[in-house]
Amino acid sequence: MSVLWDFYWPALMAALVIGVIAGIIAFGARGSARRLSPGQARMAVLAGGFLVALVVAALWHGPLGAGTRFASAVESDARKTITAFEMKQIQSRLEVGPLRRTLVLSGSADDFQRAELARILRSLPGVSRVRWADEPQAGALPLLAEIELATLVAFGFGLVLAYLLELRRRARADWRW
Repeated sequence: MSVLWDFYWPALMAALVIGVIAGIIAFGARGSARRLSPGQARMAVLAGGFLVALVVAALWHGPLGAGTRFASAVESDARKTITAFEMKQIQSRLEVGPLRRTLVLSGSADDFQRAELARILRSLPGVSRVRWADEPQAGALPLLAEIELATLVAFGFGLVLAYLLELRRRARADWRW
């Protein structure tokens, strides 16, 4: 299970499409807005597309439930792993408020069990860190921030595709078919 693909591919593909559309409008526009210069119109379209892509990713993560589905899947995998190692006295949950890819463990275990269980659970897909409840919180990046960064990358790829399409259109414009 990959975080980006299994849970967030719709938001990333939407950002890619938004980037292509915004890029086609921005790179192909020839001063369509009367009050703005062509450069200002291009920047306004790109900024608008940028904001729309971020809002779509935030909506997909929060109200549309991808973050909750991700958390329940990771916690279920952690529970299965803990049960397979016959350590039912250990509880696991993802760090929330905001949701992070840090798995928090609680329960009674000796030092060896704590270290090995943390090492084993760190290898689960979707888990970046494992810590015990009595350890201090580490500065992990919230999952929403990770998804927003990935969305910006997808939006950038969309802009590159739109730019390449516009270059192709301009190169073919000299040919009078």
